[in-house]
Amino acid sequence: MKVEVDARGLECPKPVIQTKKALEKLKEGSILTVVDNEIAKENVSKLAKSMNLHYNVSQKEGFYYIDIFKGEEMGPELLGDEKPVLNDLVIMVGKDTLGEGSEELGDVLVRGYFYTLTEVEPYPKALLFINSGVNLTVTDSPVIDHLRTLESKGVEILSCGTCLDYFNLKDKLGVGGVTNMYTIVETMNKAKNTISL
Repeated sequence: MKVEVDARGLECPKPVIQTKKALEKLKEGSILTVVDNEIAKENVSKLAKSMNLHYNVSQKEGFYYIDIFKGEEMGPELLGDEKPVLNDLVIMVGKDTLGEGSEELGDVLVRGYFYTLTEVEPYPKALLFINSGVNLTVTDSPVIDHLRTLESKGVEILSCGTCLDYFNLKDKLGVGGVTNMYTIVETMNKAKNTISL
């Protein structure tokens, strides 16, 4: 059975939610989700990967076509090397400084915080960046090297796509991936512990 989800023109996170609902209803077969922007394409692809499903992406006339196959789970050889054991902790970063009061001090503190995260084990499972926090994930961020180190250790780093668009930073993303509010909420809900900065 093949089901089509036409998510063109839908705002984040609707393409992911509609695709997930369609997958939940389908016992076996495939879903074809059609989207009209790269962020939606990435988010739907990540959904398929997170559900351990095969998927293919193609592009035609400005639209992305994501075929997701249910009933065929991806083996370890397709998923890549397993990530190291991480603490079941998610950290949400809502601004590009740390603490209240002095912005200058907050900048110093945020640099120290992310450096220290690279030195203390176990590492968090995921770092979620929203609002002005996405300034920390761009190529000229003062903590970009620390975030890349954490990513290399298996920490998932996700920046809100709506926030990147708002600050015109989508083309400057230097680490991790782009995500949506659905994935942010789901990641936080699944974690044993969450911290908001």
